[in-house]
Amino acid sequence: MKIGFFTDSYFPEIDGVTYTIELWRAELERKGHEVYVVYPDGDYEPDEREIPVKSMPNPFYAGYRVPLFRRPSTLPDLDVVHCHGPAPIGMLGRYYAWKHDLPAVYTHHTPLEEYFHQSVKVGAVAAGLSKLYVPTENAFLRSFDVVTASTERIDRSVEHVPLPVGIDMEFFQPTDENWYPEQTVIGYSGRLSMEKNVDEILRVAEELPNYEFLVVGEGPRRGSLERNAPDNVRIQDFLPREELPALYSSIDVFVTASTGDTLGLSTLEANACGTPVVAADVAPFDRTIDADNGHRFEYGDLEAMASAIETCLRTDHDTRAAVEEYDVHLTLDHLEYLYHTAQTSTTETSTAADDGWGLSEESQGSLK
Repeated sequence: MKIGFFTDSYFPEIDGVTYTIELWRAELERKGHEVYVVYPDGDYEPDEREIPVKSMPNPFYAGYRVPLFRRPSTLPDLDVVHCHGPAPIGMLGRYYAWKHDLPAVYTHHTPLEEYFHQSVKVGAVAAGLSKLYVPTENAFLRSFDVVTASTERIDRSVEHVPLPVGIDMEFFQPTDENWYPEQTVIGYSGRLSMEKNVDEILRVAEELPNYEFLVVGEGPRRGSLERNAPDNVRIQDFLPREELPALYSSIDVFVTASTGDTLGLSTLEANACGTPVVAADVAPFDRTIDADNGHRFEYGDLEAMASAIETCLRTDHDTRAAVEEYDVHLTLDHLEYLYHTAQTSTTETSTAADDGWGLSEESQGSLK
């Protein structure tokens, strides 16, 4: 199949959506499909199947870009459209699918309404936008043949298929390399944005001065975090992807206080590398993290967070076994099935429309 991924989040920006699209594309092409990625242009050199859309900097969220326009006629012929967001390029993908009568699949990655509070400074305005946004996205999602979501945290009134985005279990494995053999290091890797609540990690670091804390990432909150970091916290840029297994294998505990994740890829990647995870007792971690692969704490309870870290440090876990169900190969097998099912459904609907406006034989007969 020729598959089109339409996304408003892509390189050079680094986040879970970007890495998921990169991984899914590689796996689908390994299976023999052609995958094209339509994305907002930026400081990134595309290959022959990456199709940039002219865009401008996003004034509300640094690092991301606002797409302007690209004629659908300039896009390649596709068999399936797969949209990865509800913003302009996702809308372009949905229009392309409608125009060419193609199956349209949507994957829900991010509850965007939770980001309005960090983009719009007036709380009442942000709350109002959030209230208006969800019904609008619901209507958009209902136009797709298939909607997938990693967990029940999709929080949308639309039928969906549970489909974890998956992790590369072959790539994320425990390594012999240990960057911190003489230290106990508590680590975090991810976006440094409001919903990730990395400031909670700084707070617990002050409560645990005997341990070193490593925060790896970039984002709009980095400056504030660096100004407020205690002496036992080091903040550094994102690492190259190929170094992440060594990072996860070298730290003793991965910690997150995020309340804005839909799956928490970095937590599962750390688990795949043999490292336990401490996470807030909120979705999705109430489904992905338990006594087999880490410990949860009540968000905002600093003492409970510190206790969870201490518990993980003194407890043995078989963390890799706990996340085998999130192997991306299982995800992609299911995704291929969904593509074929959507293709068949679209073909049958189109044939029915050609033969009798989609009516049953009995209804057609009554009109003759």
